[in-house]
Amino acid sequence: MNYVDGFVLPVPTKNLAKYKALAKKASKVWMEHGALAYHECVADDVNTTFCTPFPKMAKTRPGETVVFAWIVYKSRAHRDRVNKKVMKDSRLAECMDPKAMPFDCKRMACGGFKELVRG
Repeated sequence: MNYVDGFVLPVPTKNLAKYKALAKKASKVWMEHGALAYHECVADDVNTTFCTPFPKMAKTRPGETVVFAWIVYKSRAHRDRVNKKVMKDSRLAECMDPKAMPFDCKRMACGGFKELVRG
């Protein structure tokens, strides 16, 4: 079973183009360093009444949307090796500064997950 890093973050809609550029660069770097898959998705159909909608969970403010992202690895150890390389990659140095991010890093939720079921 694989290992997944997952992320949910509120992003100002005015910053989506800047976020997408950052995500494209990050995707390339993570994949080159060994990630199995890299996904970044922006909210589209999230006004559910069945459960807590993502915007409510992410506590979005007016003018914000939700980005849901995940990166897939072979294992937690593999994730740790890949992320160590990524964090040293100079291509991301300028974007890893929280002040340079097109969103508020303090409001981002993230974590590592063991795969439970794969379809």
